[in-house]
Amino acid sequence: MMKKIKLKVRFSNMDVTYEYATRADLPTIVAIYNQIIPSRLATADLDPVSVDSRQAWFDQFDPNSRPIWLMKDGDKIAGWVSLESFYGRPAYHKTTEISIYIDENYRHQGLGQHALNFVFSQLDGLGIDALVAFIFHHNIPSQGLFKKNGFEEWGHLPDVALMDGQHRSLDILGRRFD
Repeated sequence: MMKKIKLKVRFSNMDVTYEYATRADLPTIVAIYNQIIPSRLATADLDPVSVDSRQAWFDQFDPNSRPIWLMKDGDKIAGWVSLESFYGRPAYHKTTEISIYIDENYRHQGLGQHALNFVFSQLDGLGIDALVAFIFHHNIPSQGLFKKNGFEEWGHLPDVALMDGQHRSLDILGRRFD
């Protein structure tokens, strides 16, 4: 049985609500994800992905341990934040990878910080004591957000991505919560 969560928090000029994502939300989740692909800042996908291609990924989420939450402004999905298993081996069960994607109409309004604050408040109940974020080295806004929140560089993978003929490096930022 899925734990029900609906946390409403007044934020800026909107009421932000966090809700568990359902299968019916996947097309919107994919649409928000696809918005960022052309920027080459937040994903190594080079072309838009389909809803069908993301179904198996979505099915791995579990609200009791590896949730995906929607950030909602009224009935509109403003973004989503997820916690995925890190590296898929049992010894890493207390560590998760965090991803935050915000609809282009809601960016630069502080929702990334809001999402981090929300996730931090949920970690104890999920049994998670470490978060990792895979962030391109050239993604200055995300680097700044996570470092401002106590994440440190735990790894640097130089020139591992090739996008539009340009090599890009990936940083692994992490933070412990125990």
